[in-house]
Amino acid sequence: MAGQLDDSISIFAPAASAGFGADVAAAVGLRLARHEELVFTGGEYKLRPIESVRGRSVYVIQSLFGDKSGSSNDRLCSLLFFIGALKDSGARRVTACVPFLAYARLDRRTAAHDPVTTRYVARLFEAAGADRVLALEVHNRAAFDNAFRCETVHLEAAPLFTRHFCAAAEGVEFAVATPDIGGAARARRVQELLQAALGRPVNFAIVDKKRSHGVVSGDLFAGEVEGRRVIIVDDLIDSGTTVLHAIDACRRAGALRVDVAATHASFAPAAHRLFDSGKPDSVLVTDSVALGDDFSAYLGGLLTVIKVAPTFAEAIRRLEHGGSLSELEGL
Repeated sequence: MAGQLDDSISIFAPAASAGFGADVAAAVGLRLARHEELVFTGGEYKLRPIESVRGRSVYVIQSLFGDKSGSSNDRLCSLLFFIGALKDSGARRVTACVPFLAYARLDRRTAAHDPVTTRYVARLFEAAGADRVLALEVHNRAAFDNAFRCETVHLEAAPLFTRHFCAAAEGVEFAVATPDIGGAARARRVQELLQAALGRPVNFAIVDKKRSHGVVSGDLFAGEVEGRRVIIVDDLIDSGTTVLHAIDACRRAGALRVDVAATHASFAPAAHRLFDSGKPDSVLVTDSVALGDDFSAYLGGLLTVIKVAPTFAEAIRRLEHGGSLSELEGL
């Protein structure tokens, strides 16, 4: 949607996400609004706006992925406290823009007495005064929508992945695969967009996965990938174990090439095995999570990072101008 935003909105970003926030603000033609941020002895936080937000529509951008400078809990608490301060300062509406939503995988009980932490986090956002939560590629879209009573907007990475692979699609027959049944809808979306963009069929495959005590297993493979370039689509890469299992399954089924496209680069140290294994032909992620120094060495080789700030900027434009979000949300 064309058009710059006027000065009736404010965009803030705590220090942990200042770079990403500045990119979003620049993409909508604004500067980041000014705020004060202090961390006291003992780890307590203070965040407050230092310019007026009374009567304004306010967006706060904060990834909730933890790193050496702060945990997911640190990121979450500082965001919640800032939302509360903005509402107390008279903000008309506060939207939390969360490139990576912590605790999104803990969305259901898989064992007796398990916490449903996604729901608890939703209550925290609501208690702090958030009017809307805008997140990128959560683990389970239905669980995300159902956990929150405030408005939710779910952005997807599928259009970004599709454009990337279409750039080198001449003479290539594709297949899209999901590394587990739970992610089938996410992978289907990439398949549908790729088919529409290329104007030819794109096959689909499902790899069965069972995880027990950290061990991934499962031998079921459904789909036709022989002689094709396979794109394995997932929401995140942590240890890389799931993706490695799916790559092996695709190779055994006759895949000509296997690429991995995962939205969040939440790489644990064990993920080095993915890059050092020689198994994927490429790994594509977004910058929803800042890439650690340990993995920057793979850039320009196996690893490619796509910027998602323009997607957030477009969502903000549409929210403010009353434009349709269905394309961005994949609905």
